[in-house]
Amino acid sequence: MKTSSRRKFLGTAAALCAGSAVAAMPVVAASNKYPIVHHVLFWLKNPGSVEDRDKLVAGIKTLSRIKSVGELHVGIVAGTEKRDVVDTSWAVSELIFFPNLAAQAAYQEDPIHLDFIKNYGPLWERVVVYDAQEV
Repeated sequence: MKTSSRRKFLGTAAALCAGSAVAAMPVVAASNKYPIVHHVLFWLKNPGSVEDRDKLVAGIKTLSRIKSVGELHVGIVAGTEKRDVVDTSWAVSELIFFPNLAAQAAYQEDPIHLDFIKNYGPLWERVVVYDAQEV
């Protein structure tokens, strides 16, 4: 094997090994940064209305402007396989991560959140909230 080919091979092999080592390292979960999770499921008054669903999604996205919100994820029911343990009765999901309980409490009283409830509340029939803290 020529010296330049051998160097290229060894360099490539070293890079691949280093990349594999980095990929195998444990990743610090977002939960370390945001140990408080606020998960809200919404059932629409008009469950078949894509327009209402999209309005609610847009409204939820405005909550990201609240200073105490660490991260916000908005979702709709996924088209995963149907199983007895999967609840697909809801329409829109809001998942917010907070750095601490005080931030979650501030979110509840924030004018943006209160306006969201006032302006988009007429779209939903039912809301269920799951708040969890990392252990």
